Amino acid sequence: MKRLALFISGTGGNALNLLRACREGRVAGLPVLGLASTARAEGLARLEAEGVATVVVVRQDFATDEAFSEACYQAAEAAGAEFICLCGWLKKLTVPTRWAGRILNIHPGLLPRYGGAGMYGKHVHRAVLAAGEAESGATVHLVDDEYDHGRILDQLRVPVLAGDTPEDLQKRVYAAEMELFPRALAAYLSERA
Repeated sequence: MKRLALFISGTGGNALNLLRACREGRVAGLPVLGLASTARAEGLARLEAEGVATVVVVRQDFATDEAFSEACYQAAEAAGAEFICLCGWLKKLTVPTRWAGRILNIHPGLLPRYGGAGMYGKHVHRAVLAAGEAESGATVHLVDDEYDHGRILDQLRVPVLAGDTPEDLQKRVYAAEMELFPRALAAYLSERA
């Protein structure tokens, strides 16, 4: 059973989904920490209500991305976390050697397209629609020092339908994320076992 830190910046939907998958035995993991990049993240209260310890590490409190990242890793290590799952995390992390290959992210698009700085949430869905794509989806990948860049672990595709709004597409991609992240995490932890 691998110990997990769940990093959030918003509502924590993906984090709660992973927590549920762990508790149901679909993922051989134990969430030991919820770490938020803002005290306003709604997911904090939701994780606390599920008995998960939480901590807030705010980017503005640090002079550099490296210092901020190190504070996040130290919090995860203090909780005994062995892997980090970025669940709607919106801050830049730099990845030291000791954490390489142990941080997974879920992205609301089919990487390597529609990734990078500023490509999150509805920004991705607007870009997909503006490009006239026939499909979109979700990607789980390993995190490195570039946004949305590391090794792709798994993807799940969804169709773009005629008349889709960004909100319509977001709902279908989010449903794909709920299926994909537990599946990809379970497979990766098994691979690393």
